[in-house]
Amino acid sequence: MNNGFVTPIADVEFWVNVGIYYVLLIAKIYAFANSLLYSGESYDAAGKLNKVTWTILLGVAVVLQLVPLPLSIINLAMTVVALVYLADVRPALAGLRRR
Repeated sequence: MNNGFVTPIADVEFWVNVGIYYVLLIAKIYAFANSLLYSGESYDAAGKLNKVTWTILLGVAVVLQLVPLPLSIINLAMTVVALVYLADVRPALAGLRRR
């Protein structure tokens, strides 16, 4: 019987989802902003996709995270794009600066 109270489990689930949403939003914004810091030549020298492609992909990722559309599979794909940028492309670009 529901007395109008939210169960503690549902409350925890809500806050976990909110936390995940904001962590992913911050990661995507960081990846997008970081992609703007490097020159197009750096992307070519690192052997990665060009700067325009990464910037567009990461910009779309941020927009899809902010707009509440029922495109969860596309949003998931854009999350993977941001994580690939942060795990693979960003270290390769940063390595070029240290030389």
